[in-house]
Amino acid sequence: MRELSDGLRAVEATLFAAEEPLSAAEIALHVGEGVDVAAALAELEGHYAGRGVELVERGGRWHFQTAADLAHILRREREESRKLSRAAVETLAIIAYHEPVSRAEIEAIRGVQISKGTLDVLMEAGWVRPAGRREVPGRPLTYATTQEFLTHFGLKSRRDLPGIDDLKAAGLLDPVDIALERLGLEGDEDADGEVELETDAEEA
Repeated sequence: MRELSDGLRAVEATLFAAEEPLSAAEIALHVGEGVDVAAALAELEGHYAGRGVELVERGGRWHFQTAADLAHILRREREESRKLSRAAVETLAIIAYHEPVSRAEIEAIRGVQISKGTLDVLMEAGWVRPAGRREVPGRPLTYATTQEFLTHFGLKSRRDLPGIDDLKAAGLLDPVDIALERLGLEGDEDADGEVELETDAEEA
């Protein structure tokens, strides 16, 4: 195995020490001038490919994570149950596929009104954020997904979101989830029902 250069080692150390994913620009602030951060990231990504720890990019930000096929070895059995109403699940899907999108636009797609609490829950989960105001009369606030959303669902960017055909092929669409296919509802089907999403906290 060839020895890594000082520049690569500096980028590597910065990422290991970071408490959250970093962009290339943020890494450059730590390692200083003279280091080609983009080239270093590309080389480190290849260097760690297939290892127990991998360097990954999510939404333009980089971090190390346990290889997916080894996560079960290091997982501590601590489950966090986050219950989302069906309205929240549908709202999250609409935001992910249409962002930035206003509350009125979400309601137009779903065909029913959403409560303020629905968006609050998604923002508290860290998956949705305010994305500025639209320059139209009333200047409505718009919403978009977050870096945490991409990281949680293992997406490099929103371009990696599955298409409807992919969801069908995987058996992830049930009759109620046809709302995702239309990206809208004709009525508020089971808006008060809950869908339990369980996430395993993986700690090395």
